[in-house]
Amino acid sequence: MQYKSLQAFVDALEAAGELVRVKEFVDPKLEITEIADRYIKSDKPALLFENTGTGFPLLINSMGSYKRMCMALGVDHLDAIGDDIAGLFKKFTSPKQGLLDKVMMLPELGKVASWMPKEIKGKGACQEVVMQDPDITKLPVMTCWPADGGPFITLPVIHTIDPENGIRNVGMYRMQVFGPKLTGMHWHKHKVSAGHFNKYKQLGKRMPVSVVLGGDPVYTYCATAPLPPNVDEYLLAGFIRKRKVELVKCITNELYVPADADFVIEGYVDPQEDFIYEGPFGDHTGYYSLADYYPKFHITCITHKKHAIYPSTIVGIPPQEDAWIGKATERIFLTPIKLTMLPEVEDMELPIEGVFHNLTIVKIKKEYAGHAQKVMNAMWGAGQMMFNKILVICDTGVDIHDYAAVAKAISNHVDPAQDIYFSTGPMDVLDHSCSKFAFGGKMCIDATEKLPEEISPAHTPAQPFRLDVQGLMSRYGDIVYINDSLLHSGMNCLCIAVKKSKPGHIRQLHQQLSQDPALQQVKFIAYVDHTVEAADIAVVTWNTANNMDARRDAFVVPGLHGNQICGFDGTRKSKQLDGFDRPWPNVIVMDAATITAIDQKWEKLGLGAFLPSPSHKYLNQVVGTGAVVEE
Repeated sequence: MQYKSLQAFVDALEAAGELVRVKEFVDPKLEITEIADRYIKSDKPALLFENTGTGFPLLINSMGSYKRMCMALGVDHLDAIGDDIAGLFKKFTSPKQGLLDKVMMLPELGKVASWMPKEIKGKGACQEVVMQDPDITKLPVMTCWPADGGPFITLPVIHTIDPENGIRNVGMYRMQVFGPKLTGMHWHKHKVSAGHFNKYKQLGKRMPVSVVLGGDPVYTYCATAPLPPNVDEYLLAGFIRKRKVELVKCITNELYVPADADFVIEGYVDPQEDFIYEGPFGDHTGYYSLADYYPKFHITCITHKKHAIYPSTIVGIPPQEDAWIGKATERIFLTPIKLTMLPEVEDMELPIEGVFHNLTIVKIKKEYAGHAQKVMNAMWGAGQMMFNKILVICDTGVDIHDYAAVAKAISNHVDPAQDIYFSTGPMDVLDHSCSKFAFGGKMCIDATEKLPEEISPAHTPAQPFRLDVQGLMSRYGDIVYINDSLLHSGMNCLCIAVKKSKPGHIRQLHQQLSQDPALQQVKFIAYVDHTVEAADIAVVTWNTANNMDARRDAFVVPGLHGNQICGFDGTRKSKQLDGFDRPWPNVIVMDAATITAIDQKWEKLGLGAFLPSPSHKYLNQVVGTGAVVEE
């Protein structure tokens, strides 16, 4: 299915009861974020803010649920796209016995050709209005969080071309607005557009860049898709919508963009020019990504539809809208992994609390000893999976979308001494826990049922048991909370909140606890700061996955009976207590003034029953007032 415009998608959302219109003025600076955060975390509909103080309405949370993500891609369920890929793959790769078989493939080849993007002559609807004096500040660009460096465009579909071979790349990188004709271009060093930039720099040429906002929502999704560098994102878009993307030439550069886009921002990046200090930005990890130097994007032209809608999103503490974009990627790209690289993979799950790269769960059809390790090595060497921090591998029979089932598999099948594997490699640029920028530890937990060659003599399956929590806390004064809820269900994992006060505190405490007779049935202990709501397993998972360099902060210690107990240090790291030399970012929360302002105007905005601010839950984790923790 295709949408002829973003307006058509808005109409479809409204017809399905998936849209709320807000007619009163709401400020794009912080206020829209606060409302959207409440709506997203309460599983509420998309929002169309019709009065933004500019000439354009703003759409947000349009893909913020499973249903709306399916609507955006024109399918009933996300696995349907993977099923289509599998069907097409099998048709083209199956043996062809004779001429008739080959002739019967012609219609399929015709279908593929019909999905290829097409450059058309003339102007598109995206160029109905040409700003005589381009000014990006006339768009309702949001300032999302209090410590952000300024307003950011958060759903830009960014077009670049390789100067050597002319292959297009369509990606999504945030853009901080610095003035009417100037933004930052925040592409990380691992991204394809950054590679294009380096080639232009070597050639000594300006790099043309065009940015699209809106149009068919499939464009937005495809800009985030982890495609190989030589695969055109608009071929994927054509495949999903079953219709080719029509492209028109920009006015001030040679790039082509979708004719049905709502906005087109044309310009260039000069590789010979000094970078600009960009950020901070409240990012998808739930922490601020800190300011750094990135290329300048100079705007030469802005065009738009006559009745353009500005699409936006926020990222921050999960769940957010991007979780559902990630869910689409999980379901769509599972099929290529199975078909081309790892046929033993049966399913994959990217938990929301793992914020994409931090945590991945995979189910395999295990056939031999060491099979999980084979999968581990292949996945860590595959595209954007190289950024994965924690990989959990289960086998057939485990519902990996049921986290309790996964925890039980880990408890029953993992010997911490031999079934946890560590490596070092490239990490996401946004991973703040690495001792070195974009380079850190990885961990694989082999939770498959062990074959005779793999069984450890010391291994024992988990058994439900009751822990004397008060007695344990009385013996260790630095422990402020113990969550033993998983123990009651036969998952020998414990969550402990600690008030850190000395160097090496967590490692020392874990050594002591591993020798405590009351804890010998426990296999795993996750440690978080005393300010964290340790009663909430999802919050513990989010903190631990974010704050742990797996090789540095996971430690396996002998117990009293030949057993091993593994500790995960998910606490905040500092120079004083941990010898951590990099700045540590703050957790993202809204400021008190904005929360109060939205509380007071909620009733007149037509937003339904009052929803409290999600930021209240995380205020205790903030240290200081800025993007960086102030010790």
